[in-house]
Amino acid sequence: MHKDSGRVLVAMSGGVDSSVAALLLCRAGYQVIGVTMDTGYGSAAEQAAAVCHQLGLEHVRIDVRQQFRTQVIEPFITAYLSGETPNPCVRCNQFLKFRVFEPLLPKLDAQFLATGHYCRLERIGGRLALCRGRDTEKDQTYFLYGIPQEVLTHCLFPLGTLCKEEVRQLAQDAGLLSARARESYDICFIEDGDYRRLIAAHADERQRAGDIVDRDGRVVGRHHGLANYTIGQRRGLEVALGYPAYVVGFDVARNRLLVDRRDALLTRLAYTADNNFFPFPVLKEERDVQVKVRYRAQAKHAVIRPSVPGGLVEILFAEDEWGVTPGQSAVFYDGDMLLGGGRIVRME
Repeated sequence: MHKDSGRVLVAMSGGVDSSVAALLLCRAGYQVIGVTMDTGYGSAAEQAAAVCHQLGLEHVRIDVRQQFRTQVIEPFITAYLSGETPNPCVRCNQFLKFRVFEPLLPKLDAQFLATGHYCRLERIGGRLALCRGRDTEKDQTYFLYGIPQEVLTHCLFPLGTLCKEEVRQLAQDAGLLSARARESYDICFIEDGDYRRLIAAHADERQRAGDIVDRDGRVVGRHHGLANYTIGQRRGLEVALGYPAYVVGFDVARNRLLVDRRDALLTRLAYTADNNFFPFPVLKEERDVQVKVRYRAQAKHAVIRPSVPGGLVEILFAEDEWGVTPGQSAVFYDGDMLLGGGRIVRME
């Protein structure tokens, strides 16, 4: 983070990370304004306003309840009903959060937009790219691969060179209200942690029971609605096949849940759509990369190359990868640099 005079908007949730981001920017000489999306869920706006009051900062609350429903919640429900496993935090960053805050810059006479994400910003030639944060356990680049280049040019990430323990200590030393805030890993719009209840409340006749079918096409049980299951799931199948059975796919047209042995979830080839890259506008040639197919997954070696039709990216894993799941994100790295990523749409 460089010191510069200017006005910066800090996307604040009321948690310790965004609170310390605001604190550090104040100490660096910026004029700071806290901004918070009011999604209609949780108490982020109230908590952020309290921290801003404590720091003597202006706070702006933006009502995004309708956009949040159409851009995040409805696609989340649709994905599950289509047999995919969505990642709403990735989608929120890509299609809502940064796109809501970026237009506020000229309106509030601000030059920068900052967040409390653990990542670093670097210039590669004439473009900007994200790199993993110093705290590898808290690195959040996986969720940020979809930020457009034009938005990234205005961004600051004050926590990129800090560890979580240092951030909490800074908050405690400053007496911030958020210093002891509990870490949240839940999806913000699923307050009880049960996404199935949300699906059931909106899915009506589309979420109905059906057959569980094994690799030979035999009906071996009944499922309670396809959206209640995810690729790789083992528990809750209530089938006895003489071997551990895992969910390996969905036949949405016939409302069938497909199960097989664990090895059936191994794949060497996958494809992504809705791709975004940082060091270059589009992928034009084959590249050796490390790929993460889930946030907590270990990065694995692979080759990516452009694929037609549809502007897809083809991923060829160096070794069989287990549990690659349509709807999740595959994110590409070159060392610590985030090259980009996309939404997994199919495997072969």
